[in-house]
Amino acid sequence: MDSPRPRDRAPKSPPRHGLSVRPGVKRVSRHETTPRTGEAPSPSLSGENDAFDWLDQWYPIAPVCDLNPGAPHGKTVLGLRVVYWYDRAGGGGGEWRVFADSCPHRLAPLSEGRIDGKGRLQCVYHGWCFDGAGACQFIPQAPALGPPVHKNSRACVASYPCVVQNQVLWFYPRTEAEYKDVLQRKKPPYMAELDDPSYFTVFGMRDLLLGYDVLVENLFDPAHVPYAHKGLLPSFRDEEDPGRVEQDRECGDPITMKIDEAKIDGFLSTMKGGSIRFVAPCTFHGTPPTKVYADGKAAAWFMLVAFCIPVAPGRSRLIWAFPRNAGVWLHKIMPRWFSHSITNRVLDSDICLVHFEERNSIAMGVENWHKACYVPTSSDGMVVAFRNWFRKYCKHQVGWGTPQPQGDQLPPSPTRDKLLERYWSHVVQCTSCSAALKTMKALEVALKVMSIAIVGFLTVARDTLLTSTVQRTAVISVAVLCFVASRWLSTYIEKNFYFQDYVHSYK
Repeated sequence: MDSPRPRDRAPKSPPRHGLSVRPGVKRVSRHETTPRTGEAPSPSLSGENDAFDWLDQWYPIAPVCDLNPGAPHGKTVLGLRVVYWYDRAGGGGGEWRVFADSCPHRLAPLSEGRIDGKGRLQCVYHGWCFDGAGACQFIPQAPALGPPVHKNSRACVASYPCVVQNQVLWFYPRTEAEYKDVLQRKKPPYMAELDDPSYFTVFGMRDLLLGYDVLVENLFDPAHVPYAHKGLLPSFRDEEDPGRVEQDRECGDPITMKIDEAKIDGFLSTMKGGSIRFVAPCTFHGTPPTKVYADGKAAAWFMLVAFCIPVAPGRSRLIWAFPRNAGVWLHKIMPRWFSHSITNRVLDSDICLVHFEERNSIAMGVENWHKACYVPTSSDGMVVAFRNWFRKYCKHQVGWGTPQPQGDQLPPSPTRDKLLERYWSHVVQCTSCSAALKTMKALEVALKVMSIAIVGFLTVARDTLLTSTVQRTAVISVAVLCFVASRWLSTYIEKNFYFQDYVHSYK
């Protein structure tokens, strides 16, 4: 899908229901502070008085590979509850649509609905049906020969501009008629490697009980990798640190960063291993230093692409992609769910640290971050650059699309099993992991049934078919192996698809 389909039957000014965008939402005012002297070097951001417009941005919803065209699904982005669904009647054989997740009749969630036999989005509370433009096509309770109440503008659903780009569904969080063709003026950030057939890309997605700002901050912090992710990611010793006496097992080293192009729409950070670009508000992508060596040979190219999506206070969503042109054969034979089990383990090693870091930050006042946090080294250069951006252009807060609780309120911290759970935060949203879980559960049951059946067979046939000790021992061994395999598989399922605690003390 290249652009939203023209809305022939949509009203000129779609109505706003309880969860659609409200420009000018009152926000909590906070006092600005300036960085104290002696902190990590950071650039001056141009346009000190400019304000970042959170509602004039494109936001990713999900990778297309994880979208189910057979049913509507709900997501919360920027505080807005939206429903995405596949309109089979759309241009070019079908298009994805993004609506406000609220039926105009009684405000029931459309994400709990279905796609009817004519390919329309149907609310399952009273059966109202809507086409791809958001116009109501059928009200079962309205008499056929009565007034055409379904054509009233109040019967329409607020529809958001949306587009599929780089194999990801994006939407623009404004429903007014003047934004219908916003794609002609402003497009989502584009990365050619995600569409390049010579690259192989693994997509993934997970909901996190972390605020948007601390999630971005964590991604911008390469210095934490050898410590928080010890044993999960490779660490290498950098010998370019003259005068160093103490070395640790984690291979922690100074990281020299240079921040360039710092402005309202993001910045670029360059370092020895490559560069990282932040395209505000969601896009982060890191690349190696070069695609071509000095001798003209193509270099192995690996990218880390991450989309950090604000969901609600204290909640965010991470979409990741790893495009690469080296070792493609290995990644093609590796199931996506197995790759996700590795990535989720890496995320688990961060979540508790960052979750409570956010609580500490809120307790001391996010506007005091530069005073409360001591960041004297260049290794924190990107973190400081992001915090400067967030302070100067956003006043330390996200511009939510709906009213949020006043003050610095966050949901209570959950127990560790809720904080690190994987099923609702990832598995149900991932086509690969949900299919793998279904298969493994079926295999687990089959192994248990097989072990019981074998024991039953042994009991019945021990005096007729299994007359020797060797035969009986072999049958018993198979039964035991089936039972042990079922128990191992049960543990594997629990750890990889539901919950596995992560304790840094033992790493």
